[in-house]
Amino acid sequence: MSSASRGNQEKGPVTITRLAEMKAAGEPIVMVTAYDFPSAQIAEEVGVDIVLVGDSAANCVLGYDSTIPVGMEEMTMLAKAVRRGLKTPLLVGDLPFGSYEASNELAIASAQRMVKESGCDAVKLEGGGTSVDRAKAIIDAGVPVMGHVGLTPQTATALGGLKAQGRTADKAVRVAEDAISLDRAGCFSIVIEAVPQAVAEMINDRLTAPTIGIGAGNVTSGQVLVLHDLAGINTGKMAKFVKQYADVRGELKRGLSAYAGEVRSGAFPGPEHVYSVEPSELDELRQRLSRENSGSDYSWDWEPLP
Repeated sequence: MSSASRGNQEKGPVTITRLAEMKAAGEPIVMVTAYDFPSAQIAEEVGVDIVLVGDSAANCVLGYDSTIPVGMEEMTMLAKAVRRGLKTPLLVGDLPFGSYEASNELAIASAQRMVKESGCDAVKLEGGGTSVDRAKAIIDAGVPVMGHVGLTPQTATALGGLKAQGRTADKAVRVAEDAISLDRAGCFSIVIEAVPQAVAEMINDRLTAPTIGIGAGNVTSGQVLVLHDLAGINTGKMAKFVKQYADVRGELKRGLSAYAGEVRSGAFPGPEHVYSVEPSELDELRQRLSRENSGSDYSWDWEPLP
């Protein structure tokens, strides 16, 4: 067991209060985005602080081209699976596109559904502007909210695509205003994505809530990466902020290729993978099958299982 895992278990489940204490103490917060039960178990064993069930599941595990198509049914299903694998980390569920923007009432209903059906501890929504009102409404209804500023994938088209934000003074001010507004609305944490480190530092210094960076440098209260990215499950062009720590896809390909080769050559399954049967039982089976084959109705005289 890792020292991080032991530390989390000794302190008990990670809470919003604990995250605030970590920020105050300068203790980095570790957050990972995951989508299923086995990944949640690994996050638990390692001792991460927050697990996000992100709408990036649309791209990573559901085969969509963007996060836009994924809905509440899919998000709650994935979050349920992650919940079953977690005990210690705080679990946050993304509110998908279209589930909160239209009204405070819709936002509250979606947040309550996410928490009630999946067991999430909190929800996350993207952007400033009207999203600030939605965040406050959800918080006032009793559901903790994580904000998200900078590059917000749900509205990436309006931002000019999946690229860094806040690289001019005007755009940086807008990112800062969004973050400050979400902070004042009561968000317990705010993700800052794809923003220059110097800009992220200025924003971070003006917020009460802990910040989680992804492509925002090491000036935030913590960091988040998608498990499928850091483990090398996803392939292709990765964002600048992604660091690959393992080659899980490569290992899976090697394993599957070896399996396919052995099946085709007849090497698998081997004797060690085969169940045995007593010779006397096999003789009796052979005799009974012979008698049945000689009849016309094929009604086998099987004895019921005990």
